Amino acid sequence: MLDILAITGPIYLTILLGFLTTRQGLFNAADMRVLGKFVINLALPALLFNSLAQRSLGEILNGSYLLVYASGSLLTLGLGWLWARRAARQDGTTSAYYAMGMACSNSGFVGYPIALLTLGPVAGVILGLNMIVENLLMVPLLLALAESGQGRASAWHRVLRQSLASLLRNPIVLGLLAGFTVSLMGWTLPSALARTMTLFAQASGALSLFVIGGALVGLKIQGLRRPVMRIVAGKLLLHPLAVLAVLLLFEAAGLVAMPPAMRIGAVLMAAMPMMGIYTLLAQKHGLEGLAAASLLGCTVASFFTISLLLWGLRQMPGWAH
Repeated sequence: MLDILAITGPIYLTILLGFLTTRQGLFNAADMRVLGKFVINLALPALLFNSLAQRSLGEILNGSYLLVYASGSLLTLGLGWLWARRAARQDGTTSAYYAMGMACSNSGFVGYPIALLTLGPVAGVILGLNMIVENLLMVPLLLALAESGQGRASAWHRVLRQSLASLLRNPIVLGLLAGFTVSLMGWTLPSALARTMTLFAQASGALSLFVIGGALVGLKIQGLRRPVMRIVAGKLLLHPLAVLAVLLLFEAAGLVAMPPAMRIGAVLMAAMPMMGIYTLLAQKHGLEGLAAASLLGCTVASFFTISLLLWGLRQMPGWAH
């Protein structure tokens, strides 16, 4: 177990450092927004570009991974939405944000650093594949579902179109596309440009975790414990279990074949806390309080669940990396 804590410990200590320095006033919320913009607009796109541009297209376009992760995430979305509607008796819009909290992982800020320490260089490819699923499928679909929950018959079509159109201006998506292009064309970047991209990519790890910690300052759970516990359980338990179940089912049916690192990566990424922009997206529908409380609870609880998951995966025959 000590080797597992050697992986998760530095990740969550960095998050804790961001929380403590912000809470003590060394940094403030505005600083976290600036640092977050740097990560989203420069560091993460550079990381994605480097991860994809330095590999062949065959290594990148892993159809088995995309099928497993997308199917498991959609299964989680469906189960989370149905449970919120039928068991928790929430309206359609609130149910969509329950499902979003359960089915959309923080692949970039938390998932990639953990995957890198656990799986090595293949973590960059896994991050790119997750970004495809999350940005092209999950987020547009859930935003459209949230709009349809307010009884706007045609609004969800408009939201879906706007979400897809905005992807063309998203730096992360642009980094993905640029990396794919360089890989497809077989280009080699000039050494000065390649080193510049590497410098920005290396800045993403610690800085992204530090920003997560700083962003947690001021978030509260009081009065929302029951719904927060439901969303946290859905994200940290249901999502990885759904991806694992889909993976084992598809492998038994002969539909997919994945190396150990990619198998572990799919389940591990699903076990991450929800994406950092969850609260921002929920603001439009007045649900930022629920989203912020869920983000706080999920980030804290994920230290224990991810550590246990890594230990458990190492005990399973055929899963050792």
